Amino acid sequence: MAISTAAFAASITGTVTNKTTNKPAAGDDVVLIRLAQGMQESTRTKTDSRGRFTLEVPEEGLHLVRVTHDKANYFRPAPPGTQSVEIEVFNAATTVKGVTGEADVMRIQSDPGGNGLHVVEHFFVKNDSTPPMTQFSDRPFEFYLPAGAVIEGSAALAPGGMPVQAAPVPLSDTPNHYAFIFPIRPGETQFQIAYKLPYSGNFKFAPRLVMPTDTIAIMMPKSMKFVAGQSSPYTTVTDEVNAQTYVARNVQPSQPMEFTVSGEGQLPRDTAAGTGAAPGAAGGPTGGEQPAQGTAATDTRPGGGLGTPIDPEGTNDPWAKYKWWILGGLGLALATGAGIMLKGSGPKDGSAVSVNPPSPTGSVPTAGSNTLLQVLKDELFAVETERLQGKLSDIQYAELKTALEIVLRRALARIEGTTGASNP
Repeated sequence: MAISTAAFAASITGTVTNKTTNKPAAGDDVVLIRLAQGMQESTRTKTDSRGRFTLEVPEEGLHLVRVTHDKANYFRPAPPGTQSVEIEVFNAATTVKGVTGEADVMRIQSDPGGNGLHVVEHFFVKNDSTPPMTQFSDRPFEFYLPAGAVIEGSAALAPGGMPVQAAPVPLSDTPNHYAFIFPIRPGETQFQIAYKLPYSGNFKFAPRLVMPTDTIAIMMPKSMKFVAGQSSPYTTVTDEVNAQTYVARNVQPSQPMEFTVSGEGQLPRDTAAGTGAAPGAAGGPTGGEQPAQGTAATDTRPGGGLGTPIDPEGTNDPWAKYKWWILGGLGLALATGAGIMLKGSGPKDGSAVSVNPPSPTGSVPTAGSNTLLQVLKDELFAVETERLQGKLSDIQYAELKTALEIVLRRALARIEGTTGASNP
């Protein structure tokens, strides 16, 4: 027998702290978002003078709490049973001192027939501002694409957060100039974009930077040829994979970075590149952005999700911080509404959704019932990949995805039922 929505009525209390001033954030908008059917606003309120708020929860299910401060959004997960949350926000400015590029990583391969190039480009942006602030405007992160690029998918990842679909906006001042309207919060923000280029056997790239960048990395199949421009500072990096990698470090926007690729080839998909740790949770969508659900980028594969790379500080090797992203495939984490809260609760830092992506080898050891969840989630990744590869028809894709999501939701509900009392 169906249970009325009123039977699930509950509330979530919380506190919002402005970490720029280390004071309560008063007057911020707070919204409860349902995740069962996409992202739907449920109830809303404002923080009081002490940064406190109470949200009514009219029905059970997976939710996010969204706080808007200085026009930037901050998220915190609210799985079933959540009674209170704490969220950290930051003051925002159009330009924030301390925002620089960590890396621009490109994976390049041809179509099997050599009629086009596919590129997955991954930007790492760091915000070391003091005091900590968020950079946000109508163009917080700008970038350029090669002439003729056709965008196939894109996503963004806030510090410690989950990947979200984020469509770049073309800027009218110069050709091939785009911006992600996504807040650059303190810490490391990542952007990824997949695009296709016309190709007749060779193509000249002329990367154009908008900020100083620590590392630029190019990866392509060994069957293709890479020729650096006369003044381009690329050096070869040797890895035990069937690919070639070229790196330039400490690059300034004024430096020439041209290179030409020719030939045909596809990058390997079965590379074992070590196990990345799960990201925390946070950031989340701004405006119309949605959690990434498999429509983001081509060349994604199970285990190719956004996650924390091995040696995240690059203390062992400056290249190590980004190497695993390249070797692991740079695929987007295709999180689904049912799968993004596998851990049942989020981090204590007030960010947002907790998600354990598979490692580049396609598996992350988990204990107990979470093993089943991981298997189901990996199958969702596989279904998304097979769809992108054209192995599944639209009807087959819809049937498989619906069935897996139903089983995943049921498994998640059972786990929440057994752990809710001790892990609110």
